[in-house]
Amino acid sequence: MTQSKLFALASVIAAGLLGSASQAQQQPPAAGGPPPGQQQGQPQSPQPGQPPGNTPYGGEPAGNVGGPPEPVVFVTSVEVLRSDRNGGFDVVRVRGVVTGSSWSQPHLLPITQGAPRDGMLDLIFQASAPAGAAALGPFMPVEAILPVETGHPYKGVRVRGGNNAISLKAIPGYAETAAPKEDCAKCIGKFFVAKGANPPAGATADNTVREADLPYTLRIIKPTDGIPSYALDPNRLTLLLSEDGRIVDGAWD
Repeated sequence: MTQSKLFALASVIAAGLLGSASQAQQQPPAAGGPPPGQQQGQPQSPQPGQPPGNTPYGGEPAGNVGGPPEPVVFVTSVEVLRSDRNGGFDVVRVRGVVTGSSWSQPHLLPITQGAPRDGMLDLIFQASAPAGAAALGPFMPVEAILPVETGHPYKGVRVRGGNNAISLKAIPGYAETAAPKEDCAKCIGKFFVAKGANPPAGATADNTVREADLPYTLRIIKPTDGIPSYALDPNRLTLLLSEDGRIVDGAWD
């Protein structure tokens, strides 16, 4: 991000599973002055490995967090607000969802170098991932903000998550998309129906899970399947099937 006008990174920690908010925000440096040790005009590098605390969402014990930063599973909205105070600046506000309460420290990582040809500021929406496999459960909302100094060369903002991207082509402005309806929190015991396949006899809409409704990196393990490798991917949904095609276990791993 040399020659770009980014001057700070601020993280806002989203809140409990029922929508209660508990936020921890890092304040940006004063407009017009870079942080110590940083040259004028260069962005402050995000430091997800040095969070201002070690308590994940929902009050879960800190032993379940501490993995490396990873993209959130899904970006749901991008908003840019414009302020004329302190010399003027834009604030990029992004919301998304993660796969459970063991994620922490959401932040925006700029990947744009200099003035882009398409005028878009490209960001990755990341958070500190769980250190190991995470049980199935409801998605959790998260959000983060990134102030951008006035006079920047950007005409829009593109934010990428693990499974989608949202482009906002006018500043200021707002763009959104709905989060996936199926988070697989209640998948266990239901029939799994692969794309192009027909539901088995006796299956109903209430006791089936369709692959088409799972827009994530997906790993299906049947009773006769081996597992050639087990590298951790916190945004990959693994479902273990029984001989009759029911989901008997699952995790985000």
